Amino acid sequence: MTDELGQRLRAAWASGSADALVDVGCDLADEGRQEEAEECFRRAIALGEDWVWFNVGNTVRELGRPEEAVEAYRRALAAGETDAWLNLGAVLEDLGDLDGAVDAYTRAGEEARDPEGFLRLAELRREQGRPEAAEAAADRAAAAGHLPAVGLLASWRWQRTGDVALEPLLRQGAAVCGAARADLAQLLLRTGRRPQARAELERGAKLGQRECWLPLGNLFAGDDLLAGGERDDPASGDVDLAAAEDAYRAGIAAGDTHCHHNLGVLLLQRGEAAGAEEEFRAGAVAGDALAERALRRLRGPEAG
Repeated sequence: MTDELGQRLRAAWASGSADALVDVGCDLADEGRQEEAEECFRRAIALGEDWVWFNVGNTVRELGRPEEAVEAYRRALAAGETDAWLNLGAVLEDLGDLDGAVDAYTRAGEEARDPEGFLRLAELRREQGRPEAAEAAADRAAAAGHLPAVGLLASWRWQRTGDVALEPLLRQGAAVCGAARADLAQLLLRTGRRPQARAELERGAKLGQRECWLPLGNLFAGDDLLAGGERDDPASGDVDLAAAEDAYRAGIAAGDTHCHHNLGVLLLQRGEAAGAEEEFRAGAVAGDALAERALRRLRGPEAG
């Protein structure tokens, strides 16, 4: 804690001002001093500011006390703090109360006018295997001008239909949605615009959109290497296996575990069976069925 922050904390306690306590509590939370922040927020509540239960909810959630966070968010809502719906939904989802999360996300969108609520609802419905409900929720967020929802909705519709008329929406969403940019690149490849596809993927990779690394690696690897196992329909063209390997490794570092499979294929074609097995195993452990099948093929029938 900086000397300035410590001085402000002491002054806030001495003043008895709820506003001052909330302000310094928020700064303490930003500094990772959650216990002190919680004390400030609870003191502000004792001074009559019940809406500050919202801040208490955020703090105890950070401290690993989700059940208390649920209670705090409910108290904030009772005090009229509708912004708590979104955070309540997230905690309920983490706790496995999916019906409660659906209700909270819906109310975040409808009562708090927060399109992020509809987007979270869309993602949850998608995970539940309800794609139509997911698209309907994402459409509500997109209609409110929520750019991440525009990108995600365009991506889902592209994956479902392959409709090239989705290009403008994919372009609009690509700024904030890596999936939309990756799908835009796939559309460009399918319509014969390989240089533009590569430029989009490279731009996305530089922006930290991890979804771009796998198709970028595939584009460098070419059709022949990944025949029968590719994930993104790479187009024919110049092959640069060193660049493909770099892209796959960057994707792995960024958290895209599907890159293990394609890196393994590349290593296997180069004669590096041990390295390929290691990559297939890593992908299989992460739940990638394609990597698991490749690992079984590599080990042969005796592996069972």
